[in-house]
Amino acid sequence: MSDPKTIKEAYERNRRAVELRPQKGKSTAVTKVRLFDGTTCEVQHKHWTFKVDIGTSEGGNDAGPGPGILERGALGSCLAIAYSQHAAIMGVPVDRIEVDVESDFDARGMLAIDDRPPGFEALRYNVYIESTASEEEVQKVIDKADRHSPVLDDFKRAIPVEREVTIKTIQEERS
Repeated sequence: MSDPKTIKEAYERNRRAVELRPQKGKSTAVTKVRLFDGTTCEVQHKHWTFKVDIGTSEGGNDAGPGPGILERGALGSCLAIAYSQHAAIMGVPVDRIEVDVESDFDARGMLAIDDRPPGFEALRYNVYIESTASEEEVQKVIDKADRHSPVLDDFKRAIPVEREVTIKTIQEERS
């Protein structure tokens, strides 16, 4: 299990490395997704493989969590990890961290019923932290972590998205 000392040392080591060589902090990540069985996706990144799907009520196989669940999970886990890291860095003891992420959604956009955006209408997150430190100290941890959370930033700030499409036409053999 990662302890505050290990978390702090790793954070400080990585911070020093990026301060000395800013290029070390830049990279491109690739996650591959392959669709099978109509709606089930196999997601691969490094040594991890997992399934993503939609529920049977949407015509799916319910073989894994849906993309919206993963979006909320990405935000909540990024925040929880950041709270743990910053608490360790700032020397604030933490016994428990939970983050609940809620999203509001109107399916009319996704189902092309009207022109409303097809994604979330709003996101909210509730943070629950148990600590022997003062509320003020814990709030400083939360505020700093929120300011530096990459996934929270992705949700708050429009980022450029590019698309490249490759289509391979397959000719059927006729007998």
